[in-house]
Amino acid sequence: MRIHKLAVDAVAAIQSGTRVFVHGGAATPNRLLQAVTERADSLRNVEFTHLHLTGKVPFLDQKLRASFRNSAFFLGANMRPFFEPGQYDYIPCFLSEIPALFRSGHFPLDAAIIHVSPPDAHGFCTLGTSVDVARAAVDSAKVIIAQINKKMPRTLGDGVIHVSQIHHAVECDDPIHEDGRHGHTAEETAIGKHCATLIGDGATLQMGIGAIPDAVLAQLKDRKHLGIHTEMWSDGALDLIECGAVDNSRKKLHPGRTVGAFMIGSRRLYDYVDNNPACLLLDVGYVNLPWKIARNPDVVAINSAVEVDLTGQVCADSVGSRIISGTGGQVDFIRGASLSPGGKPIIALTSRAKKGMSRIVPSLKPGAGVVTTRCHVHYVVTEFGIAHLYGKNLDTRAKALIDIAHPEEREALDKARHALYLPGKPATVATA
Repeated sequence: MRIHKLAVDAVAAIQSGTRVFVHGGAATPNRLLQAVTERADSLRNVEFTHLHLTGKVPFLDQKLRASFRNSAFFLGANMRPFFEPGQYDYIPCFLSEIPALFRSGHFPLDAAIIHVSPPDAHGFCTLGTSVDVARAAVDSAKVIIAQINKKMPRTLGDGVIHVSQIHHAVECDDPIHEDGRHGHTAEETAIGKHCATLIGDGATLQMGIGAIPDAVLAQLKDRKHLGIHTEMWSDGALDLIECGAVDNSRKKLHPGRTVGAFMIGSRRLYDYVDNNPACLLLDVGYVNLPWKIARNPDVVAINSAVEVDLTGQVCADSVGSRIISGTGGQVDFIRGASLSPGGKPIIALTSRAKKGMSRIVPSLKPGAGVVTTRCHVHYVVTEFGIAHLYGKNLDTRAKALIDIAHPEEREALDKARHALYLPGKPATVATA
């Protein structure tokens, strides 16, 4: 490993016409990204690929289009305005399959820009807060360029990387991106309470970051022997660990350990996982495998959606044809939970979007992608209750979903149900 004083020298190995993986989440190597951008005049057609990036993403500057383009597996809020097929594009792929995409050579990587913890006495760094697909990228890329940060927690599991695997590096002492607490609206709190009725003692939890997951977790402090096997986790899960609700004792896979692929949260969370053998961050190609997930009992997977149609189809990555996020691990965990003994796959969302539009809809918007099929969906939860769709026919599903839609939307949805599925029969107004 060659350590450079300047970040711009560390990224000098990146050449025109190459594909570069960028470490994501709280591990986004912003110092190195800025350095690559400073070389824009000497670079052409460099393609970046990544999951969600945090902080400023300088290569998205419209003035740099000749130098940089982008193929993302997931778009965060900071990248949504720049989405443009062919220039700043999106790759649909199950999160569990991305590591194999890299390792197989089907999606070759010329370089990987990563963000790691300092080496220990034996020369081993770690991938810190985000192991996810970064482990596979490190194993597959021809050139590894690292930002070695004193503030990056040393995490245990699959993210260990020896300095001999790193070609170029720059040292820093930069703050790690933090995602603060999410306040709960009355609607989100109600969703949390409804979801909590589906979660018993000994359940294994999967949920992400945001107001709804936090609202659910806040209702579980009186539970016992909960476990965590999740794609990502944050401070809400840490609260349950510290209050004793989570002890991972009933898990069949990695009992006694909190298992994830990446994390985003507060410094308190990062300090907790630092060199902590009770927490494992593993390759997402393992964590998100449905049959691995299903080895644990009573898996409850809670995921959100943009909209759900009256048959139970879930759009979670776009508004119409406009991509706003990604497939992520939703299908991986929805399927894994459904295969788990006693498992419950849940889609949780507010009945209306912030602009007042119903999120329970007769049909998905034109161009909208179906992330989770109606065959996968078991439970849909809004602030108005729980719709249990598993094993139900189309008309029964539609009635159940109308019952948890916003009361002001139910009459129109019921008329749509009749128009779609019961033409010629009079509509009956769904009751509140």
